Amino acid sequence: MSIILNILGIIVLLAGLYLASSDKTSVNKKLIGKALLIQFVLAFFLVKFPIGRTVVQIVSNFVTNVLGYGMEGLTFVFGPLADGKSGFIFAISVLGNIVFIGALVGALYYLGIINFIVKVIGGAIQKVLGTSAVESFVAVANMFLGQTESPILVSKYLHLMTTSELMLVLVSGMGSMSATVLMGYVGMGIPMENLLIAGALVPISSIIVSKLLIPETQHEEVVEKVEMDRKGAHTNIMSAISEGATNGMQMAFGIGAALIAITGLVALVNGGLGVIGLSLQQILSYVFAPLALLMGLDPSHVLTAGQLLGSKMVLNEFIAFGDLGQIIKTLDPRTALVISISLAGFANISSIGICISGISVFCPERRTEISNIALKGMIGGFLVSTLSAMIVGLILLF
Repeated sequence: MSIILNILGIIVLLAGLYLASSDKTSVNKKLIGKALLIQFVLAFFLVKFPIGRTVVQIVSNFVTNVLGYGMEGLTFVFGPLADGKSGFIFAISVLGNIVFIGALVGALYYLGIINFIVKVIGGAIQKVLGTSAVESFVAVANMFLGQTESPILVSKYLHLMTTSELMLVLVSGMGSMSATVLMGYVGMGIPMENLLIAGALVPISSIIVSKLLIPETQHEEVVEKVEMDRKGAHTNIMSAISEGATNGMQMAFGIGAALIAITGLVALVNGGLGVIGLSLQQILSYVFAPLALLMGLDPSHVLTAGQLLGSKMVLNEFIAFGDLGQIIKTLDPRTALVISISLAGFANISSIGICISGISVFCPERRTEISNIALKGMIGGFLVSTLSAMIVGLILLF
């Protein structure tokens, strides 16, 4: 039954995207078919093929070790508050490490390492699927960067992009995770392997979703050679590291403030709903339960998954991952991986405004156009993670 539901889920999701398409007759079915095939092969390699699983484990250990060095800085500044002797302090152990990762990403960005990987993988996707160089690079960049970070790579080309390409920027951005917050999720109990698999599946799922929602109908501005801006206004690597650390600090404060506000507001809402014997979590669990069911999850986990999916979209992914982290060890491996992938990404209501503001900075003349498709982009970003989770879930059933 799980196999049937899982297959049905993928069909329903793709059919829903097609029905919501801005121009059904212009959907490039050959591109969508190729992308789906590639995504299934990639997912099989990552979760079933022995070599692929070994690669994921090795990369996971490497990334965890590298990102873990941030604890040295936290211990130096906060002493016993950071070394665990005083108990686990979320603001220091989780949010504090974002400052270090922000600096690391800034350095890798300046040195051109991220850019090189993006060009290699993006170039391959462009040749196989026929997508433009700019949108291919942005889709791949979202394996590492967030919704307002990846567009910086191709900022000087944003004003030339078609509406379909802009949709891909929005969908891949809101369907992605930034490397800056990975250790935050790990600190809440989410396995690094799950997060890396989710990130690797972002580019192709983003292309599938965005090209169904808004297929290419406009003449593309041909860019023979895309030059990605890696240095910006920085004169040396220390400047890039400093800015990265500052951005990480701002992100940490932003996440902390959002969690304080949202957690308090949810408690307030639950206090009111408690009068009639309900809670926000219960409502979300029933609203999103059908989507969880179509992932082929065991019926006993459907309401829990529905509540987590609802929390991600209505609140944010940190809240959802925090709730998942408390129960993930009680779940079977397939359920844990599928739910983890489905929650990966920034697609929530507040991200709409963040994307409009963040991307419009580089092309203010297109702010209205971006605003008009931002809601659709957020839903698309949400479905990027869902599609990836469904594909992985189906493969794990065989």
